[in-house]
Amino acid sequence: MHTEIIEKLANTHDLTDDELRLLINERSDSDAALLAQKAAATRDRIYGKRVFMRGLIEFSSICRNDCLYCGLRRSNTSAERYRLTKDEILSCTDEGYALGLRTFVLQGGEDSAFTDELLCDIVSAIKQRHQDCAVTLSVGERSRRSYERLFEAGTDRYLLRHETADEEHYGRLHPKELTLAKRMRCLNDLKEIGFQTGCGFMVGSPFQTTDHIVSDLRFIKEFRPQMVGIGPFIPHKDTPFRNMSAGTAELTIYLLSIVRLLLPDVLLPATTALGTISENGRERGIMAGANVVMPNLSPVSVRRKYLLYDNKLCTDSEAAENIAQLKKQIQTTGCDLVTDRGDHISKT
Repeated sequence: MHTEIIEKLANTHDLTDDELRLLINERSDSDAALLAQKAAATRDRIYGKRVFMRGLIEFSSICRNDCLYCGLRRSNTSAERYRLTKDEILSCTDEGYALGLRTFVLQGGEDSAFTDELLCDIVSAIKQRHQDCAVTLSVGERSRRSYERLFEAGTDRYLLRHETADEEHYGRLHPKELTLAKRMRCLNDLKEIGFQTGCGFMVGSPFQTTDHIVSDLRFIKEFRPQMVGIGPFIPHKDTPFRNMSAGTAELTIYLLSIVRLLLPDVLLPATTALGTISENGRERGIMAGANVVMPNLSPVSVRRKYLLYDNKLCTDSEAAENIAQLKKQIQTTGCDLVTDRGDHISKT
């Protein structure tokens, strides 16, 4: 058991790369339990036992990119494509607002139909209807001017997972036209413009090594995003990558605790993907230091079409209309599900 290293991480919120590598390579159940305990206490000290809800609206399954790991990749001719209208998106936010949600996350593929003008119009309309709400966008790589326009329209937060901080690894997961340098440029632009910015990576992605994970953790520590989204890699049958590493769920939960201790004030989701591959995975993520969940506000008719990976949770407690059940599940962790905006609290 690596008690001394974990205590150092909890007290200083940093480790050397060698210490991170050791903590990952020689992890044990006792290490995981101590990390989770320290991470939950750190979260509670800053945010209390509050878990924030974000209403997720998956508004387009059309994407111009051809990322090798994604079920929505351009070359997947079997994917069911759809595109919500402005009115349909607003209807989703109205439903979420009535349920008490005060943050909406609009996520979609890089769909050229959603121009700056259209996205700005949608964001402005949401903010006019629900002035006490936060709007988060997750729509991929765009120009700096595009990001500036979206920020001026009222977008509060932007999620753009970096996926891997290693250039060679990035190239093995993406087509040649997508580069790590461009992804990093986008993340820096977002932060400089003033968004609450989120990055993150896949755990157990093809070709991933411990050194890659350490590079990801070092990047996150130095970049200091307000949000970090990490989740297990789950393959999709219509992509070249069809195998999943054993123990991915356990490693994801373990890394959630490490991320919380590296960045104590970060907003940290327990992802849908974690709940897909592990029984009570989302709840276990909360117990390991996470403090965000994202129930789905998308119309029921399209939830099974937005398939980034196989066997995605699309109904039951994942649906926003079953928030009462979700609250009960979160209460089993000793935390409470809350409906306020859940803004980032800076402790720097």
